[in-house]
Amino acid sequence: MNRYTRGEFLGIGAALATGFGVGDFELRGSDARLARARSKAPLQEAGDVTPDLILVGGRVYTVDDDLPQAEAFAVKNSRFITVGSSDDIRNLAGPGTEVIDAGGMTVTPGFIDAHLHPASGGVRELTEVNLDVRSMAEIGERLREGAAARPPGEWILAFKYDDTKVREGRRITRRDLDEWVPDHPVRVSHRGGHLYWYNSRAFELAGITAETESPPGGHIYLDDGELNGLLAENANDLFQGLLPSGSTREERQAGVKLISELVTAAGLTSLHDTGCSTDYAIAYQDAYKAGELRCRIAMYSLSDMTAGLKAAGIHSGLGDEWVRVGGVKYTADGSASGRTMAMSTPFIGRPDDYGILTMTQEEIHEVVEDAHRHDLQIGIHCNGDVAIDMVLNAYERVQRMWPRPDPRHRLEHCTLVNPSLLARIRDTGSVPTPFWTYVYYHGNKWVEYGEEKMRFMFAHRSFLDYDIPVAGASDYVPGPYEPMMALQSMVTRTDSEGRVWGPNQRVTVSEALRIATINGARASHEEHLKGSITPGKLADFVILAEDPHETDPEAFQEIGIVRTVVGGRTMHLA
Repeated sequence: MNRYTRGEFLGIGAALATGFGVGDFELRGSDARLARARSKAPLQEAGDVTPDLILVGGRVYTVDDDLPQAEAFAVKNSRFITVGSSDDIRNLAGPGTEVIDAGGMTVTPGFIDAHLHPASGGVRELTEVNLDVRSMAEIGERLREGAAARPPGEWILAFKYDDTKVREGRRITRRDLDEWVPDHPVRVSHRGGHLYWYNSRAFELAGITAETESPPGGHIYLDDGELNGLLAENANDLFQGLLPSGSTREERQAGVKLISELVTAAGLTSLHDTGCSTDYAIAYQDAYKAGELRCRIAMYSLSDMTAGLKAAGIHSGLGDEWVRVGGVKYTADGSASGRTMAMSTPFIGRPDDYGILTMTQEEIHEVVEDAHRHDLQIGIHCNGDVAIDMVLNAYERVQRMWPRPDPRHRLEHCTLVNPSLLARIRDTGSVPTPFWTYVYYHGNKWVEYGEEKMRFMFAHRSFLDYDIPVAGASDYVPGPYEPMMALQSMVTRTDSEGRVWGPNQRVTVSEALRIATINGARASHEEHLKGSITPGKLADFVILAEDPHETDPEAFQEIGIVRTVVGGRTMHLA
């Protein structure tokens, strides 16, 4: 077998000749010319460069503009060290090199979800009643089963309830919950968060009656002058101190272990936890030390953890390649899927309902200034155009008064935009993280927004047209985290029932892959480290059973994840 000096090895670059391919996948034109140029790179002597792992025989979409396509690559010490042809990469292998023959399958960089709640989601999967069912009868059955496993008087917490997914076409009520679970206080969380339903026992514990006034930024809902069970947004703070914490340190570590197994099976290799408490930061470290963490985590902290970061003088970026501080997170308005986001025009069928703001302009200015001046990246949940405008006001203000190079403050969700907002997002260098599985999964909810709004909701096309490197985000638990569903949703703009919403916002497959990889890395200032198959970057990649460039876009979510590799280590193998 041939041996190369380090200079020759690195000089191989992407490929040494034109015309190599797997089937009809072949480097041509500029890719081939670049391959020839890279093969002439200067040679430098160095020590042992035998790879730990090589992949050959693949359709490799690198998401690297210098060499978009290749067949093979080599990995050493958890990083890509060269990209090129199968023949030349195969010649680099030594006796101990792991060889993955992709057999003509598609290989992409590992997918990055730039906004979700993995630790809390994992804990809830283990400890709460899962109401991801399709009928009232099934909801009642699951709640009764949960109550039967707990002594009377103990709280029953449930999640993933979705009013638009049940056959009966109506929401649960306080009376439903009283009938199903009479002897326990109950809280049921909507799939999208922000909306919670309680039974009479729970309201009694909190001292909430039909006469209780809705707090600022929240709403207590009544039917015929009686509590109907639903509380929105800040009204749920009325239960503060009454609800159980819901988990132990051991359960939180187990939740992180579980969710990292689930997401890597779906092809995700990096996650941004945009709601990380101190307890969950500890859970990530516990799982990491125990060898149970299969994906990389950027933590965007809630208030309790944020206070500690500032007190310790910690800036964004502290940590290592697995667990690091991303920044801080706040919430300025309501929910897209819960139909409470703050907009300049009302919901369809509700002419007086413009959504809910959960922060004032002054409060937004205060937290943005605080984070900015502490060298922390900040992300603010802002779904509606009114909330986005308010957050941009604060981002523009701090850059005028205390300019920092490339702060990349984030617009979490950034759901409903317009040309004026798009120009301001571009000019401030802000990073939008719109939902990427929502068009497909939550289609029934978009009826309440209408086609006119949907032309500028989850506006991936508009962001790209304005040269804004938009990142992809599921917001799991509210949205499914599977990136292949995300690609399908972004490319087709078609929901699960075949309805098309905002077709003007469709993106190409190649653009969707960029949103799902390098743009996600950029959202946390890590594009130098990951997001593409490039020599020197972390060896995070996914093997897909089919090439989405050659597959019916309506069937992307059926494409299997054959293997997920993080830092050169296989974390999932189908």
